[in-house]
Amino acid sequence: MESIQRITHRFFPITLTQKCFKTIPRTPLLTRPVSWPKQPVLRPVTINSRRNHSSGLATRAGWLLGMGEKKSALLETVKAGDPVLHEPAQEVRPEEIGSERIQKIIDDMVKVMRKAPGVGLAAPQIGIPLRIIVLEDTKEYISYAPKQETKAQDRRPFDLLVVINPKLKKKGDKTAFFFEGCLSVDGFRAVVERHLEVEVTGFDREGQAIKVDASGWQARIFQHECDHLDGTLYVDKMVPRTFRTVNNLDLPLAIGCPKLGVR
Repeated sequence: MESIQRITHRFFPITLTQKCFKTIPRTPLLTRPVSWPKQPVLRPVTINSRRNHSSGLATRAGWLLGMGEKKSALLETVKAGDPVLHEPAQEVRPEEIGSERIQKIIDDMVKVMRKAPGVGLAAPQIGIPLRIIVLEDTKEYISYAPKQETKAQDRRPFDLLVVINPKLKKKGDKTAFFFEGCLSVDGFRAVVERHLEVEVTGFDREGQAIKVDASGWQARIFQHECDHLDGTLYVDKMVPRTFRTVNNLDLPLAIGCPKLGVR
């Protein structure tokens, strides 16, 4: 999710509307919620695989084959329009999970997410078409947002989670409407309807099977990041007529748009 800041960083006082996913200083993005001061954004990390759009396919192929050129500088976040964000990512083979290459990708993703700061990141966002997501929300990040909003979002802190080849299952019929943002669609937000509860299974970075039952904001982050793995951006699921710039987050929703909150 966009660095919560740019999301919420740049997944309300503003009003519930304004704060859903807004930017704030050094605070995280399912994911980024709204209402924090602006801070650095998710900047991918070590492999300059998608910087040159024209060489994207070649770079991706090289990286997947272990031939990608390694750089010491952080990568730039891939932006909407790049095919890697609009195509399904590939699964990581079980025998590769413990490899140096996959572990390096995970380390880079975590660094990029925290530098943003953000609350979630998918591998395709740094130009790597693999099914890997990382997410984390802390008390510090949450403290930047109004209590009224975090309560409405059912937002609670959770430790770093790394999920490889995640499979998400929506639970129940309850959903919620809140603003979301994304580092790959920088500077904008839109309302997205998400399920309140999900079950996510997959593998951790050690290759061990894991299952996470998530609810509230964490469930939203999971859904946002797993969408990235299927080539879907939040704008592909946004509620019509709710798309806006970060600077207009405090403006009221158009007549006919659903109210923010749980349904």
